[in-house]
Amino acid sequence: MADSTASAQPRPAHPAGHPVYVIGAGPGGLAVAQALRARGIRAVVLERADHVGASWRRHYDRLRLHTTRRLSALPGLPMPRRFGRWVARDDVVRYLEKYADVHQLEIVTGVEVFRVERAPDGGWTLHASGGRKLTGAAVVVATGHNHTPRLPDWPGRSSFTGELRHAAEYRNAAPYAGRDVLVVGVGNTGAEIAVDLVEGGAARVRLSVRTAPHIVRRSTAGWPAQYNGVLARRLPARLVDRLARPMARISTPDLSAYGLPRPETGLLTRAAEGAIPVQDVGLIDAVRTGRVEVVAAVEGFEDGKVVLADGTRAAPDAVIAATGYLRGLEGLVGHLGVLDPRGRPTVRGPRTPAGAPGLYFTGFTNPISGMLRELALDARRIARAVAKREADRASRLPG
Repeated sequence: MADSTASAQPRPAHPAGHPVYVIGAGPGGLAVAQALRARGIRAVVLERADHVGASWRRHYDRLRLHTTRRLSALPGLPMPRRFGRWVARDDVVRYLEKYADVHQLEIVTGVEVFRVERAPDGGWTLHASGGRKLTGAAVVVATGHNHTPRLPDWPGRSSFTGELRHAAEYRNAAPYAGRDVLVVGVGNTGAEIAVDLVEGGAARVRLSVRTAPHIVRRSTAGWPAQYNGVLARRLPARLVDRLARPMARISTPDLSAYGLPRPETGLLTRAAEGAIPVQDVGLIDAVRTGRVEVVAAVEGFEDGKVVLADGTRAAPDAVIAATGYLRGLEGLVGHLGVLDPRGRPTVRGPRTPAGAPGLYFTGFTNPISGMLRELALDARRIARAVAKREADRASRLPG
């Protein structure tokens, strides 16, 4: 990386005298920095961790992308063919490291940005660790969809005598061999952890489900589910919902008898609400063979046991909560009126909030077409918008 020293000071090299600051050195932040650099705009990436791709380094060991290698590459650098079609976690990290080096991105690690405010000159002031006050011509927030683990405040949670942890802390099944484990949440993370536990020798694995998900094959006859997701984004939700039902009946078995009925709400409608389909990497077979038992939603804890929505109680040795994440943006930009009631940016990509021109967000959705693909597209759009904004600003300067 061209600049990874936390004490590095910004060097005036931007047409407006200040760089564009990108907060977060994950895929979204790196892609935006590259796209800006390609347009001759200086971008400085600020990362609170010591390395790029920090969140990817923390994911569980068996993780592989559910999107294809070709459609997961960032602008300006294909993923190597040797990574295979479904890229492993460690290879994603290697790719991000190489991406930063190849494009000579200016990255300052070990710097956390706490607050972003408007500057008197129309730019932005960033308050960061070490007492830093940095001034940027524009700011791109790319701190990620999975920023702060969300562990529900279940009633009686403190009474549970077993192990309780969020899925963000899960690495592999080794510590759970021979143990009774309850996984809470049937998104892609919960489903994959449940399968990993079965294959890793857990004595019993239960999967707590509140709302049954749409389940799709990662690939059918060589055709990746991601391709369907890309096509679906171009069609009306009602049409996609209607077409998805017969496709699901053909490609996946009915698991109603095992506690996973087919959802009544359409696939794309659910995706728009944030419930991305679960891509099968072994869950269907594990459920059908009884190796993963589907149980009701968790309502709370009582007398050291887990209370489920159907009134039954469970006494697992460990509970792993795959209950999602919060964006964690309130302290950073919440005072600017740019977040919705759920703490998500009101606009994303090349659009900026009406009262906050020059403030951009990327990576805060989980699109059905693939997050990395959309991050790559957003990066180019944001760079184009920033370049246009700076050109417009320059044209208004005297002389």
